[in-house]
Amino acid sequence: MSDIHMDPKVVNALRDVMEGGFADLLDTFLSDSEERLGQLHSTREVGDLTLVAHSFKGSSSNMGAIRLAHLCGLLEERAQKKQLAEIQDLVIKIDDEYQMVRRLYRAERQRSVPPHFVSR
Repeated sequence: MSDIHMDPKVVNALRDVMEGGFADLLDTFLSDSEERLGQLHSTREVGDLTLVAHSFKGSSSNMGAIRLAHLCGLLEERAQKKQLAEIQDLVIKIDDEYQMVRRLYRAERQRSVPPHFVSR
């Protein structure tokens, strides 16, 4: 499993492509991720769990959150195969990894906001 929490190449490419919209992209990713994480904790249906894990995997991968995407992929795989024994532990790992990713992306967001200049 990858130990990379945030791929700087992906983040830099997104920053270049999104230009002034990069901070909004990060906000959207973090907001959507919070919602998906809540769904992972509350979902009781295997089909729903598979869909949420798949969606979370895709957005995490697109944003360069490599380890988070990998963990979501494992959850999706286990849910599809109905290997439910370790699901709760995997959701906890996803939650822990998301907390790390959230800190990193919030720091990126702060870096993307230009400083306010005070005119004299």
